[in-house]
Amino acid sequence: MAQHSTRLGVDIGGTFTDVVLETGGASFSTKVLTTYTAPENAIIDGMHQVCAKAGITPSQIDQIIHGTTLATNALIERRGAKTALITTEGFRDVIEMRTESRFEQYDLNLNLPDPLLPRYMRYTVPGRVDATGAVLKPLSRADIEPVVDQIKAAGYDSVAVGLIHSYLNDSHEKLVRDVLAEKLPDVMVSLSSEVSPQMREYERFNTVVANAYIKPLMKSYLGRLEGRLQDEGVGCNIFLMHSGGGIISIDSAAEFPVRLVESGPAGGAVFAAHIAARYGLDKVLSFDMGGTTAKICLIKNQTPKTSRVFEVARTYRFKKGSGMPISIPVIDMVEIGAGGGSLAHVDAMRQIRVGPESAGSEPGPACYGRGGKRPAVTDADLVLGKLDADNFAGGSIVLDADSSKNALTTHLGDALDMDAATSAFGLAEVVDENMANAARVHAVENGEDLSDYTMIAFGGAAPLHAGRLCEKLGVERLLVPPGAGVGSAIGFLRAPFSFEANRSVYMTLDAFDPDKITALLGDLKTEATGFVRTCDAQAEILSEFKVYMRYAGQGWEIPIMLTEAQAMAPDADTFKSRFTEDYVKLFGRAVDGMNIEITVWSVNATTRPETVAPVAQSTIGSAAPVGSARTLFDPALAKFMQADVVLRDQMHSGQTANGPAAITEDETTIIVPASRIALRQPDGCIDLRVKG
Repeated sequence: MAQHSTRLGVDIGGTFTDVVLETGGASFSTKVLTTYTAPENAIIDGMHQVCAKAGITPSQIDQIIHGTTLATNALIERRGAKTALITTEGFRDVIEMRTESRFEQYDLNLNLPDPLLPRYMRYTVPGRVDATGAVLKPLSRADIEPVVDQIKAAGYDSVAVGLIHSYLNDSHEKLVRDVLAEKLPDVMVSLSSEVSPQMREYERFNTVVANAYIKPLMKSYLGRLEGRLQDEGVGCNIFLMHSGGGIISIDSAAEFPVRLVESGPAGGAVFAAHIAARYGLDKVLSFDMGGTTAKICLIKNQTPKTSRVFEVARTYRFKKGSGMPISIPVIDMVEIGAGGGSLAHVDAMRQIRVGPESAGSEPGPACYGRGGKRPAVTDADLVLGKLDADNFAGGSIVLDADSSKNALTTHLGDALDMDAATSAFGLAEVVDENMANAARVHAVENGEDLSDYTMIAFGGAAPLHAGRLCEKLGVERLLVPPGAGVGSAIGFLRAPFSFEANRSVYMTLDAFDPDKITALLGDLKTEATGFVRTCDAQAEILSEFKVYMRYAGQGWEIPIMLTEAQAMAPDADTFKSRFTEDYVKLFGRAVDGMNIEITVWSVNATTRPETVAPVAQSTIGSAAPVGSARTLFDPALAKFMQADVVLRDQMHSGQTANGPAAITEDETTIIVPASRIALRQPDGCIDLRVKG
């Protein structure tokens, strides 16, 4: 990626909008409350704040990289555009029928999530393509026009087109688009063969519907953002972080907004991977906790784990399978409704439950004094002494401890016969255990032992809870990097330009066709490289090749990485040995005598990541200067203790803070439990380790 002297990273979260400016080797950051009705307002406000800190004007910014939860929120809250789906006759109900999987096997009254579009908004056309891409039944303009007339009469803003097997032959989908363009030139159109050209119609149809559903919203927002920035004198290019951990142009983002659904969390994973590379860590647990959600990601060999399908808007205790599948390249992470704004209540079993509902920024937790009456995680943190009421978010928000106590007592304490402090302890332990359980399940699903891992924590709320999370998980080392409170925004500035192109073409190793494979991967490389060139016309572009393989009869595949030489000079024996090697790593043994299938082919084009300089790590030295003291609750000991308060910017390399302690900065606070000692590393990371 070309290096720019002045770059701005912006992450819109559910509660805060984080803004980071890097210029001349220095970094400046701020957090402002997200403005839901016009998210661009918070960006402009934050931009002016960091520019003032840096002593520059907005017109001096050379590049802006942006990530946002707007696409995710629009899907979760069902507030996208009026959208129609055109599909093949007989497949109208695919997105409602889902698959045979039951995410709660023994629940006899299982309620499946509603499809994004009700049945009356789904239309069908004749014509049929078979599983080889051959046309079984032709489709004509005369077949399509009556359907388009119905859509016109109904006044739709956006149309998704998902026809059976279009990932192999897209001619019918393109014909539908041509008719739509002639009759409805102002309506936005999304084709499944472009958005997600992969097998499995439920996932593909759902993905194209999601893309069409949020396309008008995101296109309008990105257009307004461009206009506002130009009004402020900012004339540089704007790029968007995508779910796979790379950067795409604003035009590509507007056309394929579904790729932005996990853009903010993806930036956090890139940030953690960058820290892992600096410290030479091969096993890292990334922990990102903001105002609305917590995200956990496994990072091995300084590379976040990726997937090609993930779920949003899970509706049943956040169980896998209960949400909306999106079939795009994405960094694989587990996300739960546990953030600073997550609200608590007592259920029918007299148990404290936290999330997924969040107070967000409007009205926010009770302590914000903006009208919130129910207790949130931030209220518990304040009562337990983790937060300084007068210096929250750099002093921009003064917290009201009495409001927190009242909310905790009214909604938790009165029902369970507990005082405010005990209620806060219970709330905090529940949310910490929820996150610990999510991390354990994620590790087990990936065959990993977390005791071998180092945690890297970032996000405004993560440093408050990460120490306790490490105690619960048996993780011995925790790193909290500089700028942890705005970690995802910093991650945007570390990410390369990249785009992953994939396509489903079924092939067995018994019918291995090297010429067909070479042509297919060459086409995908050209497609992916073309998207990257819209971001940077000159930079060197690297290509990463991946195929998804399985034994015949299995329902799902595993990803197999190939070198460029293996991909462009394909050999069946090489493919088999690579599959067997990775299969044994995952499942312990290979299966002899079974044919092997390839279902999906993928090429990721990316600019070269920036070189990471290793850190010469410090050893434990003298104690850091103590600024003050305060009473802090230690959950492992279940009691309040007197804790030192240390200013992070006054800690020098090698200096330590003995737990219990609070290490404070403008954007977050690092809580050091009584079981840990904190050491400042030369690059500014705070390194928490088990005492002794």
